[in-house]
Amino acid sequence: MKKIEKAFLLSALVFPGSGHILLKRYLTGFSLIIIASIASYFLIYGVINQALEIADKIKSGEIYPDLSVILELVSRSSASAEFESVNTAMIVLLVVWLIGILDSYRIGRYQKQEVNVNS
Repeated sequence: MKKIEKAFLLSALVFPGSGHILLKRYLTGFSLIIIASIASYFLIYGVINQALEIADKIKSGEIYPDLSVILELVSRSSASAEFESVNTAMIVLLVVWLIGILDSYRIGRYQKQEVNVNS
């Protein structure tokens, strides 16, 4: 497998920035990894908090443990202002991931062209 394909697959399937590390673009790679990690933290933190709130309501008897009731509660809370940070984190993560994929492919093609010119 060629280096450009490995970088593309690493960025697409493993984590944003991992393809850049393979291509020896360390600053860009670690920057993407840090941004994606922070966005992942806020995304996971928000989802876990929402799940814990729903679990507390079920334990207290405030809501019945029925799937349709829980789905209704999740859809209402995901539209609330406090869940906006989770939506923002998800958008940031998706954008960073897409940038990582496209940029690692671009850098890989550029490096491949440099090798072909120098050969």
